Amino acid sequence: MSFTPLRSVKATGALSVSHTGVRVSAITDHPCFNQPKNQEARLWRYMDFTKFVSLLSSESLFFCRADLFKDPFEGSYSKANVALRPHVYKDIPGEQLEKMTTQMADFSKWIRGWTYINCWHANEYESAAMWDLYAKTNEAVAIETNYLKLKDALPENVYLGLVNYIDYDSEWLPEGNSFYPFTHKRKSFEHEKEVRAVIQELPNAEKGIAVGKENQLFGSDVKVDLNSLIETVHISPTAPKWFAELVSNVASRYELSAPINQSMLYSEPVY
Repeated sequence: MSFTPLRSVKATGALSVSHTGVRVSAITDHPCFNQPKNQEARLWRYMDFTKFVSLLSSESLFFCRADLFKDPFEGSYSKANVALRPHVYKDIPGEQLEKMTTQMADFSKWIRGWTYINCWHANEYESAAMWDLYAKTNEAVAIETNYLKLKDALPENVYLGLVNYIDYDSEWLPEGNSFYPFTHKRKSFEHEKEVRAVIQELPNAEKGIAVGKENQLFGSDVKVDLNSLIETVHISPTAPKWFAELVSNVASRYELSAPINQSMLYSEPVY
């Protein structure tokens, strides 16, 4: 089995343009990244006010290092992989297989620090659960877009696709490419309906990749055209009036053209 990471890529501060001058977009034809049937599927990103201001001021989407995510299983393989490898690779002598799997495990742990991820929630409707999970206070917003707009907003060194949810106790997680562990998560997270934008920026050495080198960055900022990306800004359904006015004023200051609406999720019911 060949376990070779993909080419080293780098997030730059400018929008990517091909040598012909044509704007290029995120990569969606890679075998590790499944695509939605509907290319205009609705996407949401829930955040507190501080992150919203950072988004506007930097004109960038923040890609967090995978090893800094809360989920300790991020970038790992399943228990089924460990159990099934002797059968899957039965033609490889035992001692050689043991050495190979040890090297693969070490590499997989290390590459988590050089993999950057930006997450979105795919849903046709606003999610009460996502407000509770990712907006810790009522001073929060959600930005709404669609899959195609996100793809077109991102540069060509970003890979984009759906997260696959599997049982890590019983299901095989594909091997042979360093992206696979980052396009799979445990079924316990299936409610997130996650779309992921991923960058792997591997440090170079004189002869190949500097395996073992530690990353000093927390993540990577990727420049995007916010007015092309964001369709609507939704304000938390429980936010006070003054906060809604603040969001509108800040968005105006940064010349964001998207409409700003307060969520009606908890409006008065009728009987």
